[in-house]
Amino acid sequence: MSPRRRPLVAANWKMHLMRGEAELLARAVASAVTADGPEVVLFPSFPLLPAIASVLTGSPVELGGQDLHAEAAGAHTGDVSGEQLVDAGCAWVLVGHSERRRDHAETDSVVADKAVAAFRAGLRPILCFGETAAERAQGGTEAVLLRQVEALLVALADRRAEEFALAYEPVWAIGTGDTARPDQVQEAHALVRRRLQQALGEAVAAPVRVLYGGSVKPENAAELAAEPDVDGFLVGGASLDAEKFLAIMARSASLGGSAPRRRHP
Repeated sequence: MSPRRRPLVAANWKMHLMRGEAELLARAVASAVTADGPEVVLFPSFPLLPAIASVLTGSPVELGGQDLHAEAAGAHTGDVSGEQLVDAGCAWVLVGHSERRRDHAETDSVVADKAVAAFRAGLRPILCFGETAAERAQGGTEAVLLRQVEALLVALADRRAEEFALAYEPVWAIGTGDTARPDQVQEAHALVRRRLQQALGEAVAAPVRVLYGGSVKPENAAELAAEPDVDGFLVGGASLDAEKFLAIMARSASLGGSAPRRRHP
């Protein structure tokens, strides 16, 4: 039987929203979240962090940064350190998002260095991995996912499961409306969890939360959530709409609860 992992639902607002819009959205989310429901994290763009930190004061909703530099300080114009994110009120950070890999040519090595930096600063990283359409078409999905996760294993050594999460985000499904099938998602999540078990041991790997990100919507969240190794969602476009995001949160509530999870032979 799958361990009962508390679901985690993360809202990646990307480069969207002005302060007033962001504050209204954050208030709507915060008003609906309870301490015994899914864990919820908001990831606004950097200029919005102080305003959203203020809105979330006293709420169980947590705050995260969308990226960080591997160094704690230095001559890195336009970058933000993990220590600065903590100072701004962040508890989480996204690491290795496919858009960072694509737009800024972040390699597996760079992503691994950022993971180390996140832990150094006391942040909990959501570590992203996923294949492109071309890689899947060529039958390379398994090799790509294992390569990306392999690069992170040194950073994850001696870490407890509650200190991080993973997020499978097939690049071909992000922002396209073309969501991966539940069986494709389960296959990828199970593959990565097996690798974590081999490298870190069952005690660490079993409780690690593996999220799915890729055109998550209220219409597909419940079906995806029924898979035994899907522990929540990294939500992009739908997280900009309070009604849609709250619906996804509600459909995630059965994760880790008493509802039976789908099992595959």
